[in-house]
Amino acid sequence: MSVVIGVRVPRRLKEELEKLGINYAEEIRRYLEQRVREEKARRLAAALDSLSAGLEIDSDYSTQWIREEREARS
Repeated sequence: MSVVIGVRVPRRLKEELEKLGINYAEEIRRYLEQRVREEKARRLAAALDSLSAGLEIDSDYSTQWIREEREARS
């Protein structure tokens, strides 16, 4: 199901789009879809940053874990 969103643009711009054969409805749809993806990613990154700020990992533990993993793969 879809809905209609009205956008006002200067008449000159609409005429130019039509003259150039640009499917402005498709362009607007594609832009809005991209914008939604970007905003979701931004919000997810902010949530992950907020979540990871509360975590503390001992650097010695990390070093030891990495060393053990490398040795296990050798």
